[in-house]
Amino acid sequence: MQFVSPLGEERYDAFVAAAAGAIIALDFDGTLAPIVDDPTKARIHPDAAQVLLGLAPRVLAIAVVTGRPARQVLDLGGLEDVADELAAAGTELYVFGQYGNERWSSSRRAIVGPRPPHGLATFLRELPRTLRLAGAGEAYVEEKGLAVAVHTRRLSDPEAAFQALLSPLTGLASAHDLVVEPGRQVIEVRSDGMDKGLVVERLIHALDAKAFLFAGDDLGDVEAFDTVAAYAKEGMPTLLVASASSEESVLVPLADVVVRGPAGVLDLLRRITADAS
Repeated sequence: MQFVSPLGEERYDAFVAAAAGAIIALDFDGTLAPIVDDPTKARIHPDAAQVLLGLAPRVLAIAVVTGRPARQVLDLGGLEDVADELAAAGTELYVFGQYGNERWSSSRRAIVGPRPPHGLATFLRELPRTLRLAGAGEAYVEEKGLAVAVHTRRLSDPEAAFQALLSPLTGLASAHDLVVEPGRQVIEVRSDGMDKGLVVERLIHALDAKAFLFAGDDLGDVEAFDTVAAYAKEGMPTLLVASASSEESVLVPLADVVVRGPAGVLDLLRRITADAS
């Protein structure tokens, strides 16, 4: 664990002191689960459930905020079982899928979300031609119901393919009133109007949170970092955690604490659990 600046350590101490009123919000891929070539085979870190259960009595609530569909994250993370144990500790678990378009909680065991955005079906029909023209016809296309993700990780030169696709996919998305969310060797196309920053805002107001921690690893977490930083300026104890990797470091200069991948995130949560005792 590395504090990015002298303020990072101060913010950590202030957050721990306010932990009883805090929300812990965590991205999934790269934060709770290691990044893998096949997104359908991602699994939550084997220590995650135990760490979250240990943390639960110290905080107000725990949330997983991800670009994945909520059902997929519940299954890959075994989060329904985790939610049962958290409920026994008196702590609510929230899952926000597809950047907050889908919502699930341990007290309401139903996924709530909108219909697929207008234009997504047409985008999908036109996508194969766009991929071929960009020389990335073998890119893995993941249909998420409310969004489409194009993964370049399996290609021979993932970064070159990512760069070649970013502009044409942005243009195709715009033509259908959709937006692009770039990530770690993945380009996601979805509707506008929802992001992780809005999830943070809604959680704080709904639960009357007194402190907030957000941990993420990628570009899709920037809006959440920005929203948490705005609350920090208003005096709320907050902690921004970057789960850094050799592939992506955009969150590092925005963070209070930098850790190495999911194992580092869990080590930090263990420390918070001990220090907030």
